[in-house]
Amino acid sequence: MQIHYHRNFTKAFLKLSLKIQEKVEETIASFQNNPHNPQLDNHPLHGKQKGKRSMAVGGDLRIIFVEENNYETVELINVGTHAQVYE
Repeated sequence: MQIHYHRNFTKAFLKLSLKIQEKVEETIASFQNNPHNPQLDNHPLHGKQKGKRSMAVGGDLRIIFVEENNYETVELINVGTHAQVYE
């Protein structure tokens, strides 16, 4: 799996506390090992976000991403609280 980071993801990631950044990095590593891990709650989005997917980092934190070719390539689009990423 190749992971690409959209500039919006990078900007949002850098605004997070170091502790939360570590949790996001752990989640991404887990995702790379098994994108269908039930703890990630990986699911497709609807409405304005149709075509994108979401995974849970923990608590209210989510990562929005787009996958291609059955997770061969993944672009991480955004990271933040439920309210921040679904606005």
